[in-house]
Amino acid sequence: MFDFDATLPFMALQFIVLAFVLNAIFYKPLNKVLDDRADYIRDNESQAKERLAKAKELASQYELQIADARRQSQEVIATAQSDAKRIAAEQIEVAQKEAQQQKEAAAQEIEEQRQVALRSLEQQVDGLSRQILEKLLGPELVK
Repeated sequence: MFDFDATLPFMALQFIVLAFVLNAIFYKPLNKVLDDRADYIRDNESQAKERLAKAKELASQYELQIADARRQSQEVIATAQSDAKRIAAEQIEVAQKEAQQQKEAAAQEIEEQRQVALRSLEQQVDGLSRQILEKLLGPELVK
């Protein structure tokens, strides 16, 4: 079946030389490119993991800051509401006092006008009474 003459070792030598040549020209550069690519992918993956961890940490910090800001804003709103209620109550109290003072001033003015009107009416009544007496009794008897 096989001839075992000088061609078999020559073919084996050719195969070994071809394997070394292919290894030196093709497989080593190809393996180097594949190893470089694997290193690049590994580096990018580790950097991505670090960035993801950092992003998660930043996100948790931002969430804490947002929660703190919300709490502070709620406190500010509550303070502003209580201040607004206090100011409104003070203004209502001032307005009520002013209204009371105006009411008292109006009542006093009305009382003064009533007193003036009563004096005026008394004078008119005295004058009319005198005129009636003069007409009834005569001007000589009324003094």
